[in-house]
Amino acid sequence: MTDLFNEKSKDWDTNDIVAMLSSAIGTSMLANIPLHEQMQVMDFGAGTGLISSQIAPQVKKIFAVDTSSAMLDKLVSKPELKGKVEAVCQDIIDKPMDEKVDLIVSAMALHHVKDTASLIQRFAEHLNPQGLLALADLDKEDGSFHPADTQGVFHHGFVRSELQTLLEKQGFGKVNFLTAHTITKEEKSFPVFLLTAEKI
Repeated sequence: MTDLFNEKSKDWDTNDIVAMLSSAIGTSMLANIPLHEQMQVMDFGAGTGLISSQIAPQVKKIFAVDTSSAMLDKLVSKPELKGKVEAVCQDIIDKPMDEKVDLIVSAMALHHVKDTASLIQRFAEHLNPQGLLALADLDKEDGSFHPADTQGVFHHGFVRSELQTLLEKQGFGKVNFLTAHTITKEEKSFPVFLLTAEKI
């Protein structure tokens, strides 16, 4: 499988938009998710660990799941994540993890996954009862957020009500949306939601 993020990984953490967005999403997650020191977490689409780094001090362990080995190599090299994070380089739709977790977080990864319904089903399967979900991604947009030739983008954002319906079909309740951040590009605004839900 081609690593679409191989080149991007080199300067990912120095990208101002990425840094600002990750900080805003992480802050929103910390404010809206009850973390505790026995918690096992999956960071789906973990990338270089910009979200994991914010959550790690307050939880027991993070499984950093991504299909880009280049991004995960950056993640595991970070001293603040040593001993807290296990890198898992695989597609969990095709090959689920053996472990179950108490919380799944994901930032800006959903639009890179073609089959949203299957992914949400996998999230439900990987969560313990009363497990929590916190997903951040773009609201539905006109396709101008990414450059036209960007590979691996399957959705131009999401309609919140449609995503809520998918979650409820997989047994999630207490679905809540808030706007975690708004990205401005070329005088256009792109809101980024944070949805939280609980596996019933």
